[in-house]
Amino acid sequence: MTLRRLRFLIFGAIVLLAVAGWGLVIVLKPAIQRTIVITTGADKGIYSGFAARYAPLLKREGINLDIRSSSGSVENYQRLKDPDSEYEVGFIQSGTTTPLPSDQLQTIAAVSYEPIWVFYRGDVAINRLAQLRGKRISIGVPGSGLLTVSRVLLGYSGVNGDNATLQEMDADKAYQSLENGQLDAAFFIGRPDAPMQQTLLNSNLKLMSFAQADALVQKFPSLSKIVFPRASTSVADDLPQADVTLLAATALLVSKDTLHPALAYLLLEAANSAHAREDYFTPRGVFPNLNTDDFPISDESTRYFKSGRPFLQRYLPFWLASFIERRLLILLPFMALLFGLLNALPRMFEARMKNRLIVWYQEIKSLEDEIWQNQQATAEQIAQWREDIENIDANASRIQIPQRYFRDVYMLKQAIRVVRDRILQAAEKAGR
Repeated sequence: MTLRRLRFLIFGAIVLLAVAGWGLVIVLKPAIQRTIVITTGADKGIYSGFAARYAPLLKREGINLDIRSSSGSVENYQRLKDPDSEYEVGFIQSGTTTPLPSDQLQTIAAVSYEPIWVFYRGDVAINRLAQLRGKRISIGVPGSGLLTVSRVLLGYSGVNGDNATLQEMDADKAYQSLENGQLDAAFFIGRPDAPMQQTLLNSNLKLMSFAQADALVQKFPSLSKIVFPRASTSVADDLPQADVTLLAATALLVSKDTLHPALAYLLLEAANSAHAREDYFTPRGVFPNLNTDDFPISDESTRYFKSGRPFLQRYLPFWLASFIERRLLILLPFMALLFGLLNALPRMFEARMKNRLIVWYQEIKSLEDEIWQNQQATAEQIAQWREDIENIDANASRIQIPQRYFRDVYMLKQAIRVVRDRILQAAEKAGR
């Protein structure tokens, strides 16, 4: 068998093995999923609005965002930490959960501030939560991050169920109850441009400015101090008529750590497109970021904020890039094996060819040693040596070997001739 034919057969076997492995992977392991199930919050709420902005961005890459509403941050956390749930991604408000390593959740990015607003009725200005003692207060709905944060903030100010009436209401009901006098104050959460916030800001209700914001942030580090500038609601009407100090949680985009890396990069791209612009509270480019320690940061997010999307995803359509990345992991062992075999094959073949010749070199050397050791050879010994050297010569002539090794064959024949001369000299010396 020639070197070229042997190489072709081995290469063909490896290719067939790689194709078979590739086919098996395609059959047993489906292509990249096309749907992400996300848990948001109340319909028309801040999280629902974020998801609605992500959906068309993901759709461009062929990914459908299945948006599921919830009561808010706490319920989102409960859904995501359930390993058997269909929810893969969701929004969680900073400071509203106590994550455990066993949750197996990761932060994709911090995406936005979530301003906390306290609107109230009455003629007396309120700038400290302690002033709400004895009042009727709406603090959010069960399962929401707002409920958790409002209870904590009121607790720092000595306001609780013993000295105030705390009621759990959604935003619409809380607003209506404030307007008709059934409530004295209510906590809300959301962006200034959200419909509910626009309704509140343009109403006759009063907006509380947190005079103790710095102290509250020290006690509750998951919150930030922000300022809603004067006239932000209406320049013409000068509303509000002074800067308003607010507290803000941070909206975190969180996923299960089993989320495919390619989908994590797409979510990061969507978040960057949706949140990078400036708003009332942050200059352009502040969000998204990784300034949070509520959950471990995903490896993809760390790489994304350092160097952007992976190379293939920058220059290829998403489906093709993820297909190559996914299958490449399977093909790499085959490619490594193929490279190793192709690299070792010439040496293996050469060693095999050399071994065919070495056998006869060993026979010649053994015969020559025997001749030197018998200076007074008998007729029988000389006859046997002649028979041996002719057998060696005959076998050497029948060796099937590529043309590139003919030089080695003729060197073997030269060695045979040398030993044949030794036998002739021995015969002359013995007079035979």
